[in-house]
Amino acid sequence: MKNKFFNAGLLAAVVLCAIIMPLRLYSQKVAFIASDVIRENFTEAKQADQRIRTIVDEWKRELETIEKNIDILETEIKKNRLIWTDDEKQDKEKELQNLRTEKMTYARTKYETNGEYDKIVKDILKPIEEKIYAAVQEVANEEGYDIIFDKSVQPLPYTNFKYDLTVKVLRKLGVDVEALEKEQQEKINKDPRNQQKQSKEPPKRTKSRTREEESRDVERQPMIDKPVMQPSLLPDTTNQGTIKPK
Repeated sequence: MKNKFFNAGLLAAVVLCAIIMPLRLYSQKVAFIASDVIRENFTEAKQADQRIRTIVDEWKRELETIEKNIDILETEIKKNRLIWTDDEKQDKEKELQNLRTEKMTYARTKYETNGEYDKIVKDILKPIEEKIYAAVQEVANEEGYDIIFDKSVQPLPYTNFKYDLTVKVLRKLGVDVEALEKEQQEKINKDPRNQQKQSKEPPKRTKSRTREEESRDVERQPMIDKPVMQPSLLPDTTNQGTIKPK
């Protein structure tokens, strides 16, 4: 029984290693964008936001008109409560209730989930989102990135702006990004991880030696034996001209 559990555990370990090791060996190239910055600088996205804002402002004015009518009627009922007949009171109370129902129905129709607001946003923004998505895909393919995060949707604890593709995506969309490029480069330069590490110890300077120090060093050096002169191999002529007695 123990062998069965051991074999099963061993098999699970082997399978886990087979899955994890390729993931470790395969390095993925990762970058990020800020979609909110893209929308703020992309003209078509700004125009789409303006259209949606105009429609929503019209809805707000309609709701404000209904609320104003409710306030007027409530004030009128309080003022004439003691003067009106029972039928008049009932008619005004019914009118007030209808206004309140109208307000609630209007707001629910416009703003509830899958209501008119969601439909308008989808219809107006969908073409814009498709263009932005296509630009992100092109940049990713050209730069060879495997994963691109959206910093606006998913907060990231740390990001190195060397891997921020927001400016490149905007350039793909035809936006003038000169100012944004300068701003990004400043962020890159300020990041300590992008700065070259400089040695804290200054290079050692060698003192120039005086002639007196050099002469003292020479005196301290051990004497080197001069080479012994070899005797001349020429014939000795010092005794030439003298005749030895026989």
